[in-house]
Amino acid sequence: GMPEVEVLRARCADGSPGAPAVLARRPAPAGAPTVLLYAHHDVQPPGRAEAWTSPAFEPAERDGRLYGRGTADDKAGVMAHVTALRALLPAWGPQEGVGVVVLVEGEEESGSPSLPDLLATHGDRLAADVVVVADSDNWSVDRPSLTTSLRGLLELEVGVRTLDHPLHSGLYGGLVPDATTALTVLLARLWDDEGDLAVEGLVRGEAADLPRTEAELRADAGVLEGVALVGRGSLLARTWSRPSATVVATDATPMADASNTLAASARAKLSVRLAPGQDVDEAERLVTAHLRATTPFGAHLEVRRLGSGRPFDGASAGDAAVLAAADWALTTAWDGATVAHQGMGGSIPVVAELLDVLPGATVLVTGVEDPDTRAHGVDESLSLRVLEGACTAETLLLARLAGQA
Repeated sequence: GMPEVEVLRARCADGSPGAPAVLARRPAPAGAPTVLLYAHHDVQPPGRAEAWTSPAFEPAERDGRLYGRGTADDKAGVMAHVTALRALLPAWGPQEGVGVVVLVEGEEESGSPSLPDLLATHGDRLAADVVVVADSDNWSVDRPSLTTSLRGLLELEVGVRTLDHPLHSGLYGGLVPDATTALTVLLARLWDDEGDLAVEGLVRGEAADLPRTEAELRADAGVLEGVALVGRGSLLARTWSRPSATVVATDATPMADASNTLAASARAKLSVRLAPGQDVDEAERLVTAHLRATTPFGAHLEVRRLGSGRPFDGASAGDAAVLAAADWALTTAWDGATVAHQGMGGSIPVVAELLDVLPGATVLVTGVEDPDTRAHGVDESLSLRVLEGACTAETLLLARLAGQA
């Protein structure tokens, strides 16, 4: 086992305690590298329980997949690390193998608010030459990936007020603007007629030329017949290297409580994905300026940052020998399949945070998901073939870095 294991609880910026994180360490033998293995144990809320085919928190195996919230994102990442260490540590003497640091945090899905304090307090204990972040996806069940870029994340609360109290919609409708309508119009103005984000000045990039057809993408995403895709340009650029925005929640009168009333205030939560190379503070300034310039009816606008994560662009960064070892391990674990070096539209804020304290480390973002995983959605699932590949590849990688494969 690992000679040092500790449960840590750092503090958020407001002084409140963060979620528990596990830190385990094995010192490196003389001349051997140290590898930091990262994953997270927290998960997204399950959403509507009745929408799941089987209970969200009761693992169910069907047709080679394990269903349940967090099976892939990111309990599979945790198990890839555990499996590799179980396979290798018993055979390594004190002067064999590599140094290992394991960090399993519990806040990734909420922006890792206590991570800065954890890194500031324990950064010296995380020192590593290689970082493996097992929290991304694969090109397919049969083709593994290394993720070389990640979009950033900016979460905003957008609120509008038009009245100091609600009004009768019959007496005042058609004359006085209500907040729900004002918010709806404002949010719609974030996109142009093609569905591209209309905020000017944001970084927009291109993506690797990998074979993904519109038919494949529509099938993977479950897009209904007749519904058009949004945006312009290549399919992969739209999800990997260009900004996007999603209204993930609204806070207005629920239908069950609705009456014929003009709402005085309404709020929405906006999730903005940022292209690699985008500064988060600048993005917040640009999005806020766009919202202020397009607010209808003179409504009072309030914009507040809820959370953020910086993008990652590691397409050409890192030690060539380590990158070659990762390619070899993945190809071997997937029976000779070529590794796809791909971007990912999602965000993993810890990557940029770790590079701040480990600027010389080579970061490998590996995959435990596939196009059918539905991470964050109903009926999230894990391909058992992908789990086997991820566990095998990480074992082979550590053995190769130890000079034993």
